[in-house]
Amino acid sequence: MIGKFFKALWHGLNFSRRLVLNIIFFIIIVAAIIAIFSDKEEITVSENSVLRLNLNGYLVEELTYIDPLDAAFQDLSESGDEPHEILLDDVLEVINRAKKDDRIQVLWLDLENLYGGHLDKLEVITQALDEFKNADKKVIAHGSYYSQAQYYLAAHADTISLHPYGSVKIRGFSSYPLYFKDALDKLKVTQHIFRVGTYKSAIEPLIRNDMSDAAKEANRLWLGELWQQYKQEIADARPFGLDNFDETLDDYEMKIQAVKGDFAQYALHNGWVDELKTDQQLQSELIELVGLDKRGKTFNQISFDEYLEMIKPPVQFENPITEKVAVIVARGAIVDGKQKAGKIGGDSTAALLKRARLNDKVKAVVLRIDSGGGSMFASETIRNEILAIKAAGKPVVASMGSVAASGGYWIAASTNEIWAAPSTITGSIGVFGAILTFENSLKELGIHSDGVATTELNGMSIARGIDKQLVDIYQLSVENSYDKFISLVAQERNMTKEAVDKVAQGRVWTATQAKEFGLIDNLGYKKDAIEAAAKLANLDFYEVITIEQELSEKEQLIREFLGSATVKSALAGVAPDASVAKLASGYLSPITSQVEQNLDLLNQFNDPNGTYVRCLVCEVSF
Repeated sequence: MIGKFFKALWHGLNFSRRLVLNIIFFIIIVAAIIAIFSDKEEITVSENSVLRLNLNGYLVEELTYIDPLDAAFQDLSESGDEPHEILLDDVLEVINRAKKDDRIQVLWLDLENLYGGHLDKLEVITQALDEFKNADKKVIAHGSYYSQAQYYLAAHADTISLHPYGSVKIRGFSSYPLYFKDALDKLKVTQHIFRVGTYKSAIEPLIRNDMSDAAKEANRLWLGELWQQYKQEIADARPFGLDNFDETLDDYEMKIQAVKGDFAQYALHNGWVDELKTDQQLQSELIELVGLDKRGKTFNQISFDEYLEMIKPPVQFENPITEKVAVIVARGAIVDGKQKAGKIGGDSTAALLKRARLNDKVKAVVLRIDSGGGSMFASETIRNEILAIKAAGKPVVASMGSVAASGGYWIAASTNEIWAAPSTITGSIGVFGAILTFENSLKELGIHSDGVATTELNGMSIARGIDKQLVDIYQLSVENSYDKFISLVAQERNMTKEAVDKVAQGRVWTATQAKEFGLIDNLGYKKDAIEAAAKLANLDFYEVITIEQELSEKEQLIREFLGSATVKSALAGVAPDASVAKLASGYLSPITSQVEQNLDLLNQFNDPNGTYVRCLVCEVSF
């Protein structure tokens, strides 16, 4: 009777859940249809308009795969598990097209919802902004506050304004991972760690409660180099020197006291901003600059999403005649098998490379890498396909993005040339393995494992632990893998193993440092790598294509249907208010995010040999 009651209760709850979801989906579809067939004006650009570059999310090389319907729900509620992402190429395309568009006279950097992006991505956007200004057009920045990433872009505006109650937060870079040794000890989890490299600190969070001295030494070096690059770029763009940056609490407190705790006045007096003004004052200024819109209530403007939708065709067509340089993006953790965009599957990424190899019109390949590595086996699977492309007579150029370290460097090592931005984080040439067993945890709960096996090799499990001899065998395997890694680098970079080992040992470098050691060939960005690949293939006229995983026809239809700016605008009225959820999660989100990332990391440990080439400290807090 009780079982029937709970079974009936479950069916009732499940029916209610599906009914609510179907009702919500029906509302979205009806609203979308109304939006499409309504009298809403077609997106146009008026003469003397402002392009409002209101970026919302994180800058990325490749959008993480999300089911198109789930993505629509997330856009409406603004409370999805995955953060919004902005495709870097879309930002560059919008700025570059607006530069040539006579109707666009002003670009407004509205950056309050730009969550961040590594220096290499910010660098290429500032280059596009400078070119926009060189076309005798104006760039202004205005906001309630500026984070470090936001200010990096704002520094290239003709004028920077800040709300009178706002602030500018420039605090330097940091790396503060969470450490779990005490937690694992309390849970009586046994850790079996295998590694090579004095500076291979990827596994430290499992075996320590703090950062080792060796890791601190290495991290200070490359973080310091990045910080110097950031400061120099800002100082070059603004009318002050490197000494304007506050790096001690004493200096910071003295300046804050001088303005009686007013952060906006501090930003003004310190030269971070040119003036303080409200949103209403900005609107009046822009109306005077470009005139009123058709409704006569605000200034002529078009948003980033609207302009992108207007200039970007829904379907990309390739010229079947022209020769091509193919770009393949490898972004995320390197994992064995097939993976969707946002992770680098050994098999799925090799399949993309194979498509380039078999396409007779593709004469050169650029592998755009944004990864701290992962599975050694998957990395080698990808490298094998790179060798096959080269054997087919097609040059391959590696273009390093934010990070191309450990396994990310492994897949770049055998390319014809390696290009990296000055701020790229690379190196981390080292290997580790990790196995967690729970025999003591289970024993504490009164659970035991026992039985028989035909050989001594089959007695290991997470419930029984690992024999000491097997531990020694695994360590030998990891040492062998490290020797393969440095041998590979030595062969491909024309270095001795001893020279590679000296800059390896798991140590992390910026690209400017790595170039000095011979680990990369040139400093530059993706466009430079594309030009280099075309030159290696002796191409004068060519088309650049991106080879990526394709959505099904159903997924593509839903994405195009619900993803347009027109439909998003119409659906916004039926979206639930997510402000309460945002307020509740805001305080703890930095910690919970770190915990989630570490748990997700454990799920990515799927190398068939349990051997990893991964850099976990290569994430920088901006």
